[in-house]
Formats: sequence, structure tokens, C-alpha cells
Amino acid sequence: MIDGALIIKFLKFCAVGFSGMVVDFGATWLCKERFGWNKYVSNSIGFILAATNNYIWNRLWTFQSTNTSIPIEYGKFFLISIIGLGINNLVLYLLHGKLKFNFYVAKIFAIAVVTFWNFMMNYLFTF
Repeated sequence: MIDGALIIKFLKFCAVGFSGMVVDFGATWLCKERFGWNKYVSNSIGFILAATNNYIWNRLWTFQSTNTSIPIEYGKFFLISIIGLGINNLVLYLLHGKLKFNFYVAKIFAIAVVTFWNFMMNYLFTF
């Protein structure tokens, strides 16, 4: 049976993830469209800023971490995020590239898979 506190943490994690998506898209758009930077550089900046945003809010609000080794904790969080990005791309490749799902339908599945991956790994490993 799933603990109610775990469900609350998961819902908070999802809310933080949504804020990270806003940061990611906003920073990527700003760097690419306003500053005219390379799309991959802009995307990388958006990803890093979103991961950092998500770490801060998950540390403070979702998991209420008191760990004093913040650089190590952030490193774990960032590593899990990078692996999640790889899983996201793999799911997109399989569903869209191989099985010919609509790209955005495949992306929804990829986001769902990675949300569970990121939450469980951060719950068990980071925080």
C-alpha cells in the first residue's frame, strides 16, 4: 500500500517539475530568440537552470532536506536528471522513431516515465 505522505511528496515533485519546465522553456526561448544564441547552447542553459530550480525547490519544499553536503546532494540530483534526459530521449526514439507514434504523444509518455524515474531515484538516492 502506498503511503499518503509519499503521494504528497510525489505531487509536490510534479508541481516543482512543472515550474522547472517553465524555467527551461523560458530560458531556452530567451537565449535562442532574444540573444540569438545557438539552439543547443540555449537548450543546455535551459536544462541546467531548470535542473537547478528543481533541485532547490525539491530540497526545500518536497523533501525538506537538511543535508549539509549541498554540492554532493546537488550532484546526485543533477546526475539523476541527466540519466532521466537519456531515458526521455530513448523513449522518444522508440515510440516516435521506431513505432511511429505522434511525436507529442511519445513525448507525453516519455515525460511520464521520466517523472517516475526522477522521483523514485531522488527519493531513494538523493534525499
